Amino acid sequence: MAKMEFPNRITAPAEAAAGTKAVINTARMTLKVMKPWKALKVLNQLNQKKGIDCPGCAWPDPEKRSRLGEYCENGAKAIAEEAMDANADPAFFSRYSIAELMEQNDYWLGQKGRLTHPMVKKPNATHYQPISWPEAFALIGENLKALDSPHEAVFYTSGRSSNEAAFLYQLFVRAFGTNNLPDCSNMCHESSGKALGETLGLGKGSVTLEDFNQSELILIFGQNPGTNHPRMLSALEKAKQNGAKIISINPLREAGLVKFKNPQTLKGLAQGQDLTDLYLQLRINEDVALLKYWLKGLLERSTETPEVLDEAFISQNTEGFEALKADLAQQNSHDLLARTGLSKADADLALEWLTSRKRIIACWAMGLTQHVNAVDNIREVVNLLLLKGSIGKPGAGTCPVRGHSNVQGDRTVGIWERPSPVFLDQLAKGLGITMPQEPGYNVVEAIEAMHKKQASVFLALGGNFVAAAPDTQYTYEALAQCKLTVQVSTKLNRSHLVTGETALILPCLGRTDKHIEAGGEQQVTVENSMGVVHTSQGILPPRSPELKSEPAIVAGIAEATLEDSPIAWNYLVEDYSRIRDLISKTLPGFENYNERLKRDNGFELPNGPREGKFTTSSQKAQFTVNALSEITLEEGEYLMMTIRSHDQFNTTIYGLDDRYRGVFGGRRVVFMHPEDMKARGWASQTMVNLYSHYDGQTRTAESFQAVPYALPQGCVATYFPEANPLVPLSLHARGSHTPASKSVKVTMEKA
Repeated sequence: MAKMEFPNRITAPAEAAAGTKAVINTARMTLKVMKPWKALKVLNQLNQKKGIDCPGCAWPDPEKRSRLGEYCENGAKAIAEEAMDANADPAFFSRYSIAELMEQNDYWLGQKGRLTHPMVKKPNATHYQPISWPEAFALIGENLKALDSPHEAVFYTSGRSSNEAAFLYQLFVRAFGTNNLPDCSNMCHESSGKALGETLGLGKGSVTLEDFNQSELILIFGQNPGTNHPRMLSALEKAKQNGAKIISINPLREAGLVKFKNPQTLKGLAQGQDLTDLYLQLRINEDVALLKYWLKGLLERSTETPEVLDEAFISQNTEGFEALKADLAQQNSHDLLARTGLSKADADLALEWLTSRKRIIACWAMGLTQHVNAVDNIREVVNLLLLKGSIGKPGAGTCPVRGHSNVQGDRTVGIWERPSPVFLDQLAKGLGITMPQEPGYNVVEAIEAMHKKQASVFLALGGNFVAAAPDTQYTYEALAQCKLTVQVSTKLNRSHLVTGETALILPCLGRTDKHIEAGGEQQVTVENSMGVVHTSQGILPPRSPELKSEPAIVAGIAEATLEDSPIAWNYLVEDYSRIRDLISKTLPGFENYNERLKRDNGFELPNGPREGKFTTSSQKAQFTVNALSEITLEEGEYLMMTIRSHDQFNTTIYGLDDRYRGVFGGRRVVFMHPEDMKARGWASQTMVNLYSHYDGQTRTAESFQAVPYALPQGCVATYFPEANPLVPLSLHARGSHTPASKSVKVTMEKA
């Protein structure tokens, strides 16, 4: 078991994000791991035109970039994490056994530095040892070719991979004969893609960055931009200055939704900008109840004032309106409001603003997508926007905020376990390869298949699978059943320590590194969360001559696995423009890919809903009837959601503090309403154990400190991955299979 770190200090939560403390913390974190000249060199090029795309979140870059620094505190931490001077080289792996490394916490592992050499753990070995690239590729090829079926291999992808690497990877996997391409989207915005695809015809958001400058009302559901997407705060600041109202709907009170102290202006540092006009701390997963309350209220008001709704838009562009009205007629407003835990005054103030405004943007993140009824949550958001005609016009639309720098781009170029027949046909015609038609495994299904020994090879292109996945012990057991596990990585993480019989660590280049192939220095491309494709160019020499790029690693595996392949894998990797030419020939929207990349700001991919065009089967947007949350709590039960700390991005732990929430020195905390703690007789930092009870099994997460916090009674919050052992694999969203990590019923006892 990993060493536990407990907070040594609890303070009042912060009331503003960024500001001087963010500047100081950025300098402290980067200079701690990099020499000053190196830190300045890298940060100066971060998110600049033709510069390094931040390996953190996928928030888009403004057309006019700040020369003071086009990055946030957590973006700087992400760069420091990748470009740090330390190395985890063969001597490091010789010093520590896998068992000894397993005892360390995730922060300690990440601080050991960049991986420098390919490493192998042989059967029954206690340590990793070096292996040559040809031997590593041959080992993978032998194991894949020995399978009875291609479907016995699982090929995972993180959102860090470039478009070039991801396209080549999915092409290899499908040429091998399977669609087993689970990815990190399965665990985050899969519910968004499912809901938006069904209702609007495209599983992406419809807004642009410019829309925030023109919006009248911005709704932020289940999102914490101050920590997870800090550069979004600048867009919200401008929206406020242009007269927009902001409503935040979040069980937790978050500093980044309250006030933004812009460190790039004197006024911002001194005074800051209040962001949220109305903060609605509803109970966990009662968003549909709140939305139905508003929808019903809007329909009632429209009987006297028809212009409350956009009736022309509804009649010309939508279907299902009558079914929606029939459903809302059956709802009781008093009961809906009671479920949310909100006051009538607050809910009705929001309704008043919805009534009088039409340019509305709805933003959301994991607070909506990680529930059993997650798809319903997002479809109900779409219902609200359709009712107001707030899609396909300036200042309005859908904005799912993606949490990793190219997770959307990876999906666009083919990382998907359930590709459409149209996509497979396009790919087959462009390449002359027969494509597998059977749907592949998503993350949940892949874990089940490995646990049942229906899959025995696991290959991950980036990421930290065991820390991101639910049901930690079950996931550990699943990977241990494999004959071979392979991790393509830049840094050491826990997934390298939970291995199959044989395990490989293949070190790859990162965003900050120069990609030098046979054809010279290369650039990669990514897609941000608003559908803009642009370049990223590394500037640092590779850490070790043994590092390879992700495209080169994929090509090496393909050459060792596929006999008589019509694809010249190594030829493509010599010059990444050849990969992009291949993408141009096979994927709509990427025509003239290389030529269009010469534009400073890249290019936009086609987006029908942005233009008011809906590519559903009927060519109309769909109103839907959605279910309320079915969760009920028994005596002694609480509803738990897992969250990130401020010193964290996804599963990467930058430090042991969460200064916005007032937690310092450790991560094993459970945030509770003060009255819930009082009822149990617990003081701040009382040590407790958490339990979940699903599938006839009790799952346990031991030794957490209870911390009082502003959130609804009956609701608690914990950090992941520490609380992931409580999330059963069977608890996932209908339709998307996204683990329901934001609505887990738990009990607690004093430790």
